[in-house]
Amino acid sequence: MKEIEVGIAITGSGSATPANVLDNQVLCQMVETSEEWIESRTGIQSRRVASVEESLTELATQAAREAIAMSGIQPTDLDLIVLATSTADDLFGSASKIQANLGATRAVAFDLTAACSGFLFGFVTAAQFIRTGVYKNVLVIGADVLSRWVDWADRRTCILFGDGAGAVVMQANTTRDRLLGFELCSDGRQNDCLTLAFQPQEKALTPTVSVGQGTYQFIEMNGKEVYRFAVKRVPEVIEKALYRADIEVDRVDWLLLHQANQRILDAVAVRLNIPTHKVLGNLANYGNTSAASIPLALDEAVRSGKIKPGDVIAAAGFGAGLTWGAAIFEWG
Repeated sequence: MKEIEVGIAITGSGSATPANVLDNQVLCQMVETSEEWIESRTGIQSRRVASVEESLTELATQAAREAIAMSGIQPTDLDLIVLATSTADDLFGSASKIQANLGATRAVAFDLTAACSGFLFGFVTAAQFIRTGVYKNVLVIGADVLSRWVDWADRRTCILFGDGAGAVVMQANTTRDRLLGFELCSDGRQNDCLTLAFQPQEKALTPTVSVGQGTYQFIEMNGKEVYRFAVKRVPEVIEKALYRADIEVDRVDWLLLHQANQRILDAVAVRLNIPTHKVLGNLANYGNTSAASIPLALDEAVRSGKIKPGDVIAAAGFGAGLTWGAAIFEWG
């Protein structure tokens, strides 16, 4: 890619998950299904679900603290906090509360919503602030508590989702730009394939004026269409990001996909001719944690020693909107 004066380094990661574990055996007592069917169709064995006392803000704050500590900076060094979530504790946003929890008094904070693509969209958004020289230290968090919006009587969706948070610290780097390339996409024509919709109910204010009040409904998903979309579009967007990075696929050390379904992960790896040992995943233990899935899997791989400084990672998110995107970056 074209060289620029200010590059990006990814210097810290962190993650957090609720204490409660909901495994397939327990799920089978709640809905009509089997452990074998769930695992064979999704690759998921268990997932974490937040209790009534656990909030998205608390999970995100914990993940953020770990990422900040690894990066070696202080919360007061942060210039910007981007929270990617679809399940904020407050409809007006949760990023500012996280800023307060961290004591990041200098940081601007805002929420960003792009569902399961949210972390990647937040990652690329943060990069633009750094590259233009506006900010030097940025915290990007992906966090979701989808258990709040799952219909636990619907076996098509309740087997899929879990709760969690992940975070990274991105910093200005004048010696090397470690964000090598990216590509982001949206297609609103397929919006109805995956929704968490508001359902208004009419409330009359006067004989001639009414408003719609209500709440959000449970997650609705057309699984077959989402699968078809993912296995086609995700390899394409990774190839475009690789082209923008001007590197070949064989230079990729790790493939890091949104953890939605093991069959999707396998299909994308085959399409790109990336061997299984290069595919990062923790889907079996956490399920689909939406915006948290990429940074959660990244943090586990970093802390286990799998990912080392300089490793090239091809990351891709995909989900509701429909939205999808990819980023090619070096760790460290």
